[in-house]
Amino acid sequence: MTNSLLYIRNLSKSIGSITPVKGISFELERGSCTALLGPNGAGKTTTLRMLAGLLSPSGGEIQYEGGGKSGRDWQKRIGYLPQYPKFYGWMTGMEYLIFSAKLSGLSGAQARKRSLEVLDTVGLREAAKRRIAGYSGGMKQRLGIAQSLVHEPSLIMLDEPVSALDPIGRREVMDLLSRLRGEVTILFSTHVLHDAEEVCDRMVVMVDGRIAEQGSWTELREKYRQPVLLLEVEPAAREEAWLRTLPGMPFVESADIRSRTAALAVRDLDQARNALMREMSDSRIRFQRIEAGTSSLEDMFMKVVGG
Repeated sequence: MTNSLLYIRNLSKSIGSITPVKGISFELERGSCTALLGPNGAGKTTTLRMLAGLLSPSGGEIQYEGGGKSGRDWQKRIGYLPQYPKFYGWMTGMEYLIFSAKLSGLSGAQARKRSLEVLDTVGLREAAKRRIAGYSGGMKQRLGIAQSLVHEPSLIMLDEPVSALDPIGRREVMDLLSRLRGEVTILFSTHVLHDAEEVCDRMVVMVDGRIAEQGSWTELREKYRQPVLLLEVEPAAREEAWLRTLPGMPFVESADIRSRTAALAVRDLDQARNALMREMSDSRIRFQRIEAGTSSLEDMFMKVVGG
């Protein structure tokens, strides 16, 4: 735990008869960018709210930097952006950040200086004097990230930061997170694998309140990498019917069959390829394409979450 900023063990939360978080454990390394991945309802938001000190855990332990338990001191070193941030539309971006900075304990002069710095960081300096009501969705989300940074925290936590944005707004926020990597420790939740893969070096996958998998991208690629054969046949009823028989073949471990295509996960690529070629020859199957490759991170994610 020498380079760990956040350490949690067996963290749980019960709300009445519901337990959205069921004894999870993981660490965040200083300067890392970690994705908290999982389908809707997996417990991601409840986890972030506990780590930010907005919810009290029902059980388990949260420690920050060197073993100190979370409390008021550490809350001051955390920046948090909820999934649906609220803004005062009549304020300008600059006024809102100064207000947030003062709430965090900065003096008037410090608040103004720091607000200008983070407006530059998030690319909103030119819009600093515009009313927030006139901001686009992407601009508001970048302002929300600026609010989470204004008091110079050690860790920022973002709950689904791009889920409600159009493609342009999403690109603005993802580019910003890429620039922030290494400058501050980042933990953000998402249910979109591509977003996590784009900017994060580690991921924690939650399913039904539990951690189903965690590790670096490299570790997870190696763990879940599997040979795959991709096959496309001619658009004919006989060929398409033959495709539907492939999941029962002994060389196939799992199969994704569409109308004219099949993605076959196999254990031994050479043996499976030879067997498939024999099957196609014996059945006189007209194929358009056959490729050999390996499973993707999306395949891994769907396998972990049970999709």
